[in-house]
Amino acid sequence: MTQPTGSVSGLSTAEAAARLKQYGPNAIPETKTHPFLAFLKFLWGPIPWLLEITVILQLLLGKTAEAIIIALLLLFNAAFSAIQAKRSSDALALLRQHLKLTARVQRDGNWIVLPSDQLVPGDVIHIRMGDLLPADVQLLDGDLLIDQSVLTGEALPVEVSGGGNGYAGAVVKHGEATATVTATGTHTRFGRTAELVRQAHTASNLEKVIFSITRALVILAALLAIGIMVYALLHQTPLLQILPFALILLVAAVPAALPATFAIATALGAQELSHKGVLVTNLTAIEEAAGMDVLCSDKTGTITQNQLGVAQLRPDQTPTEEALLQFAAMACDPSTQDPIDLAILKRAEERKVLPDFSLRTQFLPFDPETKRSEAYFNQNNTLLHVAKGAPHAIAAICQDAPATLDAEVDALAAQGYRVLGVAHGEGQTLQWSGLVSLQDPPRPDSAELIHQLRDWGIRIVMITGDGLPTAQAVARQVGLGDRACTAQALTASNTTLSDCDVFAEVLPEHKYAIVQTLQKQGHIVGMTGDGVNDAPALHQAQVGVAVANATDVAKAAASLVLTTPGLENIRTAVEVSRQIYQRMLTYTLNKIIKTILLGLFLSLGLLLTGEMVITPLLVVLLMFANDFATMSIATDRVRASDKPNRWQIPAMVIPSLALALPLLMLVFGIYWFGRNLLHLSVAQQQTLSFITLVFVGQGVIYLMREQGHFWASRPSNWMMIISALVLVIGSLMALLGVFMQAIPLAAVATAFLGVGGALVLLDFLKVWIFGRLRLR
Repeated sequence: MTQPTGSVSGLSTAEAAARLKQYGPNAIPETKTHPFLAFLKFLWGPIPWLLEITVILQLLLGKTAEAIIIALLLLFNAAFSAIQAKRSSDALALLRQHLKLTARVQRDGNWIVLPSDQLVPGDVIHIRMGDLLPADVQLLDGDLLIDQSVLTGEALPVEVSGGGNGYAGAVVKHGEATATVTATGTHTRFGRTAELVRQAHTASNLEKVIFSITRALVILAALLAIGIMVYALLHQTPLLQILPFALILLVAAVPAALPATFAIATALGAQELSHKGVLVTNLTAIEEAAGMDVLCSDKTGTITQNQLGVAQLRPDQTPTEEALLQFAAMACDPSTQDPIDLAILKRAEERKVLPDFSLRTQFLPFDPETKRSEAYFNQNNTLLHVAKGAPHAIAAICQDAPATLDAEVDALAAQGYRVLGVAHGEGQTLQWSGLVSLQDPPRPDSAELIHQLRDWGIRIVMITGDGLPTAQAVARQVGLGDRACTAQALTASNTTLSDCDVFAEVLPEHKYAIVQTLQKQGHIVGMTGDGVNDAPALHQAQVGVAVANATDVAKAAASLVLTTPGLENIRTAVEVSRQIYQRMLTYTLNKIIKTILLGLFLSLGLLLTGEMVITPLLVVLLMFANDFATMSIATDRVRASDKPNRWQIPAMVIPSLALALPLLMLVFGIYWFGRNLLHLSVAQQQTLSFITLVFVGQGVIYLMREQGHFWASRPSNWMMIISALVLVIGSLMALLGVFMQAIPLAAVATAFLGVGGALVLLDFLKVWIFGRLRLR
């Protein structure tokens, strides 16, 4: 964007109106989605399409009961998912609030106060201490000390003089200046960050998983349905008689409860995390965290404390560290909120050398032009003069500055320290006192957390707007390594992201690009941060984590918000996420086994007996009994794995098939027993098939929930209660003939005992298969 300039006297009202029309208001555009359209979105996708088509065909065939039941399943999933999805525009709303300011503007030669959304490029505005910059500006005169940490990630305020630039969203800590507006709205650095947040989107891994599972199951069912249709044509079976069977075969394969089960599992996980200091604003992030293999972390306020502290004291002409510290404290203002003064005063209080400020006769606050602060104290009838500031600025007013000053300052700066010079003396004669080094230190838990996350298979990358020396120093302290790169390395052809453990001097768009590039390489990426500059990357990452002291904008852009200081709760989030993965793996293996079993039983049953081994209505009831009972898996007790979890649908088919085939023989054996030994009618055999499949469905849940033998750990109370209810209700329906032909107690007992005994034997086969394939 071209940066128009205005005269020093500002713009005229007519010029401002024309530029407002040209550039638009100094605000971030708002995009809203109607709630009804948001709901309809959840009726669009592979699973809804299959169920919607089935409902229509069932109605055309006159199967009203089946159509109503399937439609209720569809609406339940859509409503539940819509309720869980409310957070789409929070980040943009908070970014817009930051631009709802007023500004003192010169228009038509007069100073007036206007809403900041009326500012245009070329306006002349006046800025004072405490102001939030309403737009990107260039100073015409005056000096400012501004805090840009939420934009750049730099922990320390920066000095800006005439000709220098300030950015929308920065806070003026000290000074007063007149400036011209260079950019407004989405053209500001702040606005570009908001635009990145709006554009940031990554396809949920959960969406891909659900689609992959659905595709695999439907393909299997479709092949079986085609085989049945071919059989019907060869045996001249009426198409209207076989079509409902084929439809129900497809419906049985659709994991209708899968989205809801994921939602319940993640909602319960979110509730658990809320009690452990983690608020979840996007439920899919919990599932994504299980597969997270790269964690990009901001430095300031995330790995470090975002609070300056005195790191080193180097007395020179002063005899002791305590004397040097006291001189530095004398040149501070005890009423200030300046982070440098606060750090020095805190250390002076800790070492019991805090000066008596009642003896101070004069104080000259930090001046960006002279780059120092000064104070005068009346001590024992002697006027003590002290000064602190930039080392070279202090050296210039001393008579005995050390010759090695440049080397000392450079060495300390290379370690990531902010260095101050201190001087003291009588009257206007000052002598060099020494150097005070400050640093934003790492959090006490950062090094340990990084070590543990690496043990869990997660690579840590630190991304910061700070300079390279500071970034390298912090990386060494927390054990991240020395492989540090600047933002320029992102465009270098000979540099890959795997070459760098640390990226320094980056802008918000660089953080966003790093996350996006890692995702394109197949990684599931987490991002931690605390400032506006982190918001685009937080929103783009599959797992965006805002730390406890984060800005509202960062919290709104993130998926997880930590409520206690430090990063310890990231470990908790990963552990809970991997536990959820184990539960959903149990559900998925269950669904694949049952789809293979039911599809083969229906198809082969028709081919071998020439009759329906179970009615379409009983299959729909079976979906309720099995699919929705397995939603209780979301509450199960499980152990988290020690490596990132990835969904591998093809790899699940082999063990599922290996276990489904013995179960198929079992179901056919019980069917044969009822037909030939109990002499049940065709309708009663269909009832026996139904209750047998109910027993198998519940038994498989417990068979598949453990890597080892199913008795190795205790299931959750909810699982056992729901399973008991399903078994009891299903048995009563079969005995009393509700929606089916009644069968004798002997038939139900035979099915129950046969399934129970077979599952105990199958458990040994399962342990061997899981041990070889390492699915969990």
